[in-house]
Amino acid sequence: MSDIQDRIKQEVEQARAVCDATGGNSAECAAAWDAVEELQAEASHQRQEKPKNSLEQYCDTNPEAAECRVYED
Repeated sequence: MSDIQDRIKQEVEQARAVCDATGGNSAECAAAWDAVEELQAEASHQRQEKPKNSLEQYCDTNPEAAECRVYED
């Protein structure tokens, strides 16, 4: 998770530099801040995902196990 936070900080610094160089109303400035928003959305999405329990982890690695069978009605 800290990796994405580092990327967000880098993108914020870059966006500020781009906006200082091209002006606050430029397309480049808007695109730079869009990149920041996308990273922030991804970080939010990662925080919302619940961790898998031990059975789910086991079934991911052993889908053929009896405990992992799914029966349809």
